[in-house]
Amino acid sequence: MGPLLTSPVVQAFAQESGGRAETYRLLNLFGDVFERVRAEYVEPVNDRDVIENAINGMLTGLDPHSSYMNARSFRDMQVQTRGEFGGLGIEVSQEGGYVKVISPIDDTPAQKAGIKPGDLITNLNGTSVQGMSLQEAVEQMRGERGSSIRLTIRREGTPTPIELTLTRETIRPQVVRARLEGNDIAYIRLTSFNEQTEVGLRRALQQLRSQAPNGLKGMILDLRNNPGGLLDQAVQVSDDFLDQGEIVSTRARRQEDAQRWNARSGDIASGLPIVVLINAGSASASEIVAGALQDHRRAVVLGVKSFGKGSVQTVMPLPGNGAIRLTTARYYTPSGRSIQATGIEPDVEVLAQRQDTAQRDREAELRRALRNDNSTAGQTRPPAPLPPLNLPAGLVEKIQKIPAEDAPAFDPTKPETDFQLQQALVLVRGMAGQPQRRASR
Repeated sequence: MGPLLTSPVVQAFAQESGGRAETYRLLNLFGDVFERVRAEYVEPVNDRDVIENAINGMLTGLDPHSSYMNARSFRDMQVQTRGEFGGLGIEVSQEGGYVKVISPIDDTPAQKAGIKPGDLITNLNGTSVQGMSLQEAVEQMRGERGSSIRLTIRREGTPTPIELTLTRETIRPQVVRARLEGNDIAYIRLTSFNEQTEVGLRRALQQLRSQAPNGLKGMILDLRNNPGGLLDQAVQVSDDFLDQGEIVSTRARRQEDAQRWNARSGDIASGLPIVVLINAGSASASEIVAGALQDHRRAVVLGVKSFGKGSVQTVMPLPGNGAIRLTTARYYTPSGRSIQATGIEPDVEVLAQRQDTAQRDREAELRRALRNDNSTAGQTRPPAPLPPLNLPAGLVEKIQKIPAEDAPAFDPTKPETDFQLQQALVLVRGMAGQPQRRASR
C-alpha cells in the first residue's frame, strides 16, 4: 500500500475540507500506523480486521451508541428489528470496557437466569471482554440455538463474581403482553419497539375491551425495562392515544435537518385514564412515548426516572461492507425538553423496592455520553413548563412511595407483589372516578 495521501478518497476529503494541512497530516498518520501494524506486528494481521477495528474505534470514541457493523452484524440487526434474532435476549451498552446490561428481554435465557439491569458482564467463556468492542461482545453472545455460553457477571452489592451458563435460543420476544386487572383495568406491557409493537398494542386493547364484562375503566401502559427500538413505532404508539399536537421532534447538527412528528385524530383508548409505568431501564423509544403522553397530560407517569437515552442513531449502509450506526440528532418532547442524559421524571415517584433508593446507572453515567442541551445558550425553543396534573384532590397522597418493610419480595408471576403496579392501580382507579379533561398544547 502506498502513502495514504495518494488515496482519491482522502484527496477528495482534503479538498472538501479546504485543504487544511492538519487534517491532511492526521490522515497520513493513520496510513503510517496501518503500515507499521501490517509490517511489524508480532503476527500477521488481516487488513480487513485492522481497518474495521479502526473504524469501530473512531465511532465508539464519539459516544456510547455509535458503532460499526460488519455485514453479518448488519444482517442480525435487520432480523432483530423484524422481531426475531438468535442469542440470549439482553439489551446492552458498554462502560469502562465492560458490557453493561440495560435490560433483559422477557422470557429469554437472560431473564430466566436472573440477569438484572446494571449488571456488568466481565467475561465470556472465561475470556475478558476488556479490549473487545461492544459489537464483538454481542457477536460472541449470539449463536446457534442450543449452544451454551458462560457469563461472568459483576453485580453491585454482590461481593463475588456471578458465574452463569446460558443456553442460546431463537429469541422471538412477545413484545406486547396484556391482561385485565380486576375485570376493568387494561394492563398492557410493551417489552420493546420492533415492527410488531403498534399492531400488537391495538390488538391487545381490542381483546381486553371485549373481555371486560362492564367495559374498561382505565389503562396501565407498562414501559419498565423497555430498552426502546424503532422511532416510527414510538411515534405510532404515542399517536394511538393522542388526537393532535406534537409527538416528538429531533434536532440535528444542521438546522434544516430538524424533524417533527404530529399526532393524527383518533384515540384508541377513547379517553380512558392512563398511567404509564417507567423505571431506569426505560430507554429511547420508551422515553419518547412517556414524554409525549406526559407533556400532553394524556397520561400520568409513575415510577422512577428513566434511562435518559435521548439521541437518534441513523443506520447508514456501506454497500458490501455492513453499515455504521451514527448518532445524528437529539430527541425532544413536545414541550421542548431534551431527554438526553436527563430522562423522563415521573409525575408520581414510586420505588420498586426499598433498596431502590440508591440511583442506578443511567445514560448520564456512560462514558462519552452526549450532554443535555436544555440549558444551552441560543436554543431556538426552550422547554415550556408542563400543565399541572388534573387529579382528584388527595389522590396523589394515597400513593405509597416505598414498599413496607414486610412487603413480599417481587415475583414476576405474581402481580400482587409488584409494588409499582399496585400503586398504579390505585392511581388509575382514582383517576377513573372523575371526568377526564385534557390539557391543550
